[in-house]
Amino acid sequence: MESGPMISIGLPIALFIIMVGIGMTLTVRDFHHVAVRPRGLLLGTIIQIIFLPFVAFTLCWALSLPAEIAVGLVIIAACPGGTTSNLFTLLARGNVALSIVLTVSASLITILSLPFFTNYALRTYFGAEQEIVLPFVRTVAMLSVIVLLPVVLGMLVRAWNPSLASRAESIVSIFGALVLLILVVQLVWGMRERIGELMSQAGPSVILLNLSGIFLGLVFSRIGGLPLRDGLAVATELGIKNGTIGLMVTLTLLHSREMSIPSAVYGVVMFPVGMLLVLYGRKKAREVREVGVKEVGEAG
Repeated sequence: MESGPMISIGLPIALFIIMVGIGMTLTVRDFHHVAVRPRGLLLGTIIQIIFLPFVAFTLCWALSLPAEIAVGLVIIAACPGGTTSNLFTLLARGNVALSIVLTVSASLITILSLPFFTNYALRTYFGAEQEIVLPFVRTVAMLSVIVLLPVVLGMLVRAWNPSLASRAESIVSIFGALVLLILVVQLVWGMRERIGELMSQAGPSVILLNLSGIFLGLVFSRIGGLPLRDGLAVATELGIKNGTIGLMVTLTLLHSREMSIPSAVYGVVMFPVGMLLVLYGRKKAREVREVGVKEVGEAG
């Protein structure tokens, strides 16, 4: 499938702008704070980069997914958290600073890990005789340009003019959501004759992947002894992914609408599931607050 101008040119440009927005949320202090207590960062990054792709491969095997859907599921599993995860972490009363640094660290590691897992999935589900392959060097170069460079640029903007960065940040977040929405609508329309079949194939696996990420984040955070706010940040980061990167890889590099379906479906599913996590986080925060007020009252 040949990509239209909106996908081949517009999508990388849109993703560049979104990553500038992430950079504008960061300061050197954020990195220092997490460096002093790196357990949440290390735990969240390991689960996101290693465990989730493994979960995706397991789901592909357990559900006997078609090759295109299987590769697409691995790709979205290997994608980092998205800009929206920071907003959901804020709403859930989680550690926003940790969420932001997790987004950036996973995005940078993804430059190498995403091509690796994608090519492994292509070999696994299409076989060595197929010519479908993700060009590793080209992918690393493209991800570097649209992930690393804009994050640094965004940080420089914030250092130069914090008020401008603060105003632009919310605009970029809205822009990112609109880009994802437009892409999902375009994909659904382009495959309207097969959308029911593809959704039935991709929907259950995508929902299970989304729930697995949040579950792993909460469970491993508790096992690792992280505070509740850090655990919420890790869980949100694992559940709210950057589906735009998944769409860019499947549409502009692999030229496959079928492989893009899991990323598109994930981009829709993650919002209602994320809201459930927000309700859980706010409930826990309220319980902690009530316990604190009760203890103060008893002490008085």
